[in-house]
Amino acid sequence: MEKCGWALQSPQMQDYHDKRWGRACHDERLLFEYLVLEMMQAGLSWAIVLKKQAGFRRAFDDFDYQKIATYNEEKIAALCQNPAIIRNRMKIQAVVANARAYLALQATFGSFDAYIWSFTNSQVIHHQWHNEEEIPSQDALSQKISKDMKKRGFRFVGPTIIYSYLQAIGVINDHVLLCPCYKEIVSASQVK
Repeated sequence: MEKCGWALQSPQMQDYHDKRWGRACHDERLLFEYLVLEMMQAGLSWAIVLKKQAGFRRAFDDFDYQKIATYNEEKIAALCQNPAIIRNRMKIQAVVANARAYLALQATFGSFDAYIWSFTNSQVIHHQWHNEEEIPSQDALSQKISKDMKKRGFRFVGPTIIYSYLQAIGVINDHVLLCPCYKEIVSASQVK
């Protein structure tokens, strides 16, 4: 059995692949964390984001979106000087805007989890890719969710970022067929 090729880049990438990527996530804080990490990755490699994940946790109050929603310009300026994170002002401002939009969405749907999983009727989409080259960077679902989230005030949520997000939180199972994680996720999604 062969793992997804990207997982073999480093022990950190392998750990992320084996334990987190593609596993169904329903925890509100983790869902927000993954959203932040995916948007921070825009234009960069996932390896860079993983290396800075602990720094992001410290800088963004353990991804407490209620706290982040209260950040002011002074806090944003301080974050822009923090070498432990990606110091892109537009992305940092988007994290704050997204925390506010996240709270508004929770008020409407009861939870972000209910919102994001409603697009697939709470079902995992299991693609059947033979190799990584077949995996798209976006699809009709990510385009639909991206459009809806932008309408609700989210930023840095284009269809490619949303597709990666859906993969990360397990809405989409894009492990290649021969990867041991593929079957694990299929089995886990059938047990309810």
